[in-house]
Amino acid sequence: MTSLTSLTISQALALMRAGDISARDLTEAHLQRIEAIDPSIGAYLTVTADLARQQAEAADEARAAGQDKPLLGIPIAIKDVLSTQGIETTCGSKILEGYRPIFDATAVARLYEAGAVMLGKLNMDEFAMGSSTENSAYFPARNPWNLERVPGGSSGGSAAAVAAEMALATLGSDTGGSIRQPASFCGLSAIKPSYGRVSRYGLIAYGSSFDQAGPFARTAEDVARVLGVIAGHDPLDSTSMPTAVPDYVAGLRGEIRGLRIGLPREYFAEGLQPDVAAAARAAAAQFESLGAELRELSFEHADYCLPAYYIIAMAEASANLARYDGVRFGARVEGADLIDTYKKTRGIGFGDEVKRRIMLGTYTLSAGYYDAYYGKAQAARTLIRQEFDAMFAQVDALLAPVAPATAFKFGEVTQDPMRMILADVLTISANLAGICGLSLPCGFDAAGLPIGLQLLGAPFTEERLLRLGQAYQSATDWHLRAPEFAG
Repeated sequence: MTSLTSLTISQALALMRAGDISARDLTEAHLQRIEAIDPSIGAYLTVTADLARQQAEAADEARAAGQDKPLLGIPIAIKDVLSTQGIETTCGSKILEGYRPIFDATAVARLYEAGAVMLGKLNMDEFAMGSSTENSAYFPARNPWNLERVPGGSSGGSAAAVAAEMALATLGSDTGGSIRQPASFCGLSAIKPSYGRVSRYGLIAYGSSFDQAGPFARTAEDVARVLGVIAGHDPLDSTSMPTAVPDYVAGLRGEIRGLRIGLPREYFAEGLQPDVAAAARAAAAQFESLGAELRELSFEHADYCLPAYYIIAMAEASANLARYDGVRFGARVEGADLIDTYKKTRGIGFGDEVKRRIMLGTYTLSAGYYDAYYGKAQAARTLIRQEFDAMFAQVDALLAPVAPATAFKFGEVTQDPMRMILADVLTISANLAGICGLSLPCGFDAAGLPIGLQLLGAPFTEERLLRLGQAYQSATDWHLRAPEFAG
């Protein structure tokens, strides 16, 4: 019999609706697994066992009373960048150690309303700055496929928790690839929604014009179920778009025959790990066998993406992280005067990577450099968005690898910031343009590590990407494979 922790959301809902298992059974199985194996993984920063049991009991009572909700009784966990009322929310940083918000992020509140059970808060690179979860101020998260490898970042804990069967789904955030890259490294399905599709209210900011929350799960169908709950307009977020949310699950059954999939040449250029390029090409051929039409395209402004993204993102980080001053919330280190208190608090509270990005962002925003760097980066961003518009006039989706290589070893790239940055080279364009991106497992390399592909779509075409993802997973079994550690 399949273990309770290896179920998909769809399977778990069917079993609970049939009365074969209870939400309490499902929750206890996950809590026991977290206790048993998370010391080896490091996915969780906080486990909310008492809350989970209370919510599971409430879910069972609601179902017994004839109620049903989209995620009733489903155990989930949340990246520690999303505010949770009364539950410590640190962003993986010492500067927010002990901080307990007085409200829930909108995405979290919507999960609760849908009946989800909260298992806890997940590990991450500090303030979402990193691609490996090695920048967590507490401890690194590990990849369940190989404990010597990183799970990706910054949502590494979110990916590791699902891959190691310690949650049926999780929420992460994607500023430059932080959902798609960990999903690729850990062999999961996950989506970075279009900018404005999911409310950012309560999502602690890194780069406000990039950040989006989105779900990790085992299948495209499960991703569709969670996205359908958290998506939609929120008056508390001025960047939230008043765009209707489709029934993503119903849309999975649609036809993909005749859909046009573009393959940007620049995303298959030199520098890709050969296994990664081959797996992505094989996935494209699979889509073609399912009736999709493949077209090669050129993304002429691809070389602008990396510098434009990092200039803008670091500038926004500099502005957003100015609020952590030891006065209003979070850590405080007393100094001789106010300025000294600021310096000591921020000096001790922030890690090296966060300090690096704050300093670079402050530099690019300073007098004499603003137009030369920030202004030009914004102009490049406009060109990139326009080119995506032109590509989506020709095709219905784009297909590319998620990352140039599979998961690297701990410590392998931490001393080379540029190599770490290059881990995001294929994902950041979607954030610059505000488009959506679905990550799907599409194979394994020679070392047995997962490989992911990404499908990119025009703004608010998540339904089409999920339909493509469901069709691909109906014809392949990459998403059904689990690490032996999780068995």
